[in-house]
Amino acid sequence: MPVPEEDTNARIVGNLAVLPIKTQFKGPSLPCMDPYDIIDEVLDLFRANTFFKNFEIKGASDRTLIYGILFVSQALNALSPNTNQNEAVRILTNLSLEDFAIPGDIGFPLNALYLPPSTKNDAVFLRQYLAQFRQELASRLIQRLYLTDSTKPSKFWLAFGKKKFMNKSL
Repeated sequence: MPVPEEDTNARIVGNLAVLPIKTQFKGPSLPCMDPYDIIDEVLDLFRANTFFKNFEIKGASDRTLIYGILFVSQALNALSPNTNQNEAVRILTNLSLEDFAIPGDIGFPLNALYLPPSTKNDAVFLRQYLAQFRQELASRLIQRLYLTDSTKPSKFWLAFGKKKFMNKSL
């Protein structure tokens, strides 16, 4: 299920769209004026897209969506069914801030789908954007996981963490 609209005003680094985010975290993202941003889209489409082994990439925004879906899978796998909300905040904050590979790095698992940034400045910008993206995504994921009970995450969300979207993982 690809992103419905390609944002033509988005900055492209490599071939990944740097889309505006409604965020409380510091970073290079432009503020999002829409009530619905890429983070909301990732979380809304995550469960439906987890079943896809193939995903038609129509543009740079689709690559941002793919990265977000794979990060949500990684985040869900880091939690257990008995993790309380405070512990989940700690775990996912650490996960979102840990050193991670970007397109073009040797350890990046999706180098076949993503072009590396063209300059060192673009690489620094992309790393900062993805760190901000990961932090906001982790924060909003926690809100959805613990919507009804702060002592344990939603078992329905955790069940989808076991699926591998496109047979890939971050």
